[in-house]
Amino acid sequence: MKTSFVILAAFVLSANCALAEELRQTEFLPAMISTALANNPEIKSSHSRWQMFKNRIVQAGSLDDPMLMLKIQNGVVTDPLNFHKESMTTKVIGISQQLPFWGKRGLKEDIAVKDAESYRWQVEERKLELVRMVKETYYRIYFTDKSLEIIAKNISILDDFITLAETRYSVGLGVQQDVFKSQVERSKLLDMKISLEQERKSLEAALNALLFRSPDAAVGRIPDFEITPLSTPAKDLRVTAFENRPLVKSLRALIEKGEAAHRLAGKDFYPDFNVSLEYMQRDPAMGGEGLDMYSLGVTFNLPLQRARRHAMVAEADSEVRMAADEMNDLRNTIDSGISDLLAKLERRGELVTLYKTGIIPQAEQSLESATIGYRVNKVDFLSLLDSRMTLFNYERQLYESQAEYMISRAQLEAVVGVALQ
Repeated sequence: MKTSFVILAAFVLSANCALAEELRQTEFLPAMISTALANNPEIKSSHSRWQMFKNRIVQAGSLDDPMLMLKIQNGVVTDPLNFHKESMTTKVIGISQQLPFWGKRGLKEDIAVKDAESYRWQVEERKLELVRMVKETYYRIYFTDKSLEIIAKNISILDDFITLAETRYSVGLGVQQDVFKSQVERSKLLDMKISLEQERKSLEAALNALLFRSPDAAVGRIPDFEITPLSTPAKDLRVTAFENRPLVKSLRALIEKGEAAHRLAGKDFYPDFNVSLEYMQRDPAMGGEGLDMYSLGVTFNLPLQRARRHAMVAEADSEVRMAADEMNDLRNTIDSGISDLLAKLERRGELVTLYKTGIIPQAEQSLESATIGYRVNKVDFLSLLDSRMTLFNYERQLYESQAEYMISRAQLEAVVGVALQ
């Protein structure tokens, strides 16, 4: 009769815990992700930096400002302000424009475009990482909360077990070891509870930092969820990753930037030009008519510093090779990451199914059998307690596998670069 009361009390406690959970604010993952993407200061900083790179495009493709020249030519030193004394004295106004060799300006603009594009995809990569971190923290909080729920339920059950053991011991039907064993198991649960509560606070602080809100902001209840198996084969995931992963696109832009820099370095072997036009106004003097004149000229540099220019070409080649090697390394990382995470997903998915359909129902039956056996003195108290704690461990492992499945899925989405349906 006493054992039946214990089971009834556990059921009532479980129902009360479920009701309390329903009353807590529910946290939904899509809303948290949107908040993080909108508020996270690192993302904002990266976006501003991308705008900075974008604004360099117009600068790179623009000509230098023209030069305006005003001067007095052939003035008389002894009478510097008298422009009629000498017929050669001329008032000059001129304008000049620096013109780079054909194609240089377009290549400079291409380099700036690819630089900005590369950084733009780096911003998208940071967003992808932010979403991954939010999801991982979210599901770790879920597992922590579920563990605390199970611990609270089992502490209450152990309290009843202790009372039951003490009662049986007092009437000579039990042994004191049963009481001590129950108390030890209860203390172990309390130790686990303290650790999990501290971990919950740490996870809350981490999540609030990602969402850029107060570190003391409460994180509500994480709703239950069902895991869905992923049917996309590894080959298709790799294709998707190479097409959609922002970091892949960033490295492609860097390769194209290096190729444009190589072409620009080749153009530097040709001269740049400076075109100038001057108008010279003269006043009549010394019997001369004072005819106005003009001057039109082109100057250009002589690209004789060949070693410097060959070094520029080599630098651009090194930049292309570096980006290409980084791309190959990233491809290798993506390939191995997809294989590893798919294996983890498969393992966790199978464990969830096994716990739900096999282990936990069997553990519940074992506990029920132990309870009936204990009631008729065919099973000792320690066996009953062991059955209870075994079920407790399997329940925690179920929620751990569910959370780890979703964490591995979030990591896989970060590797592939898109959300997986």
